[in-house]
Amino acid sequence: QVQLVESGGGLVQPGESLRLSCAASGFIFDISTMAWYRQAPGKQRDWAASITPGYSENYADSVKGRFTISRDNAKNTVYLQMNGLKPEDTAVYYCNRRGPGVLPGRGDWGQGTQVTVSS
Repeated sequence: QVQLVESGGGLVQPGESLRLSCAASGFIFDISTMAWYRQAPGKQRDWAASITPGYSENYADSVKGRFTISRDNAKNTVYLQMNGLKPEDTAVYYCNRRGPGVLPGRGDWGQGTQVTVSS
């Protein structure tokens, strides 16, 4: 049974940092592409960042240069380091896993963690 459990969200002020974690179980983590998506109130869920089994990283333009995705295969965990947070980063952040051959936006999802950026 696939499980993805996000943690690390919270309320921060603009310019501050947060690190999200996603603990994974129930599948072979090493061969999975892991990603973070986010959904702001009243908007669709959007892709933010992803990391392949080969550690290749990709970022949405809106977070490039501020967010860093990483993975620890020994701990079956993926992280999202978020620096220079802005109010527009406020959203529920979801961890996503997709195995080989699975299209982006598909696969398995965590329950989400709320990030609120406000002064």
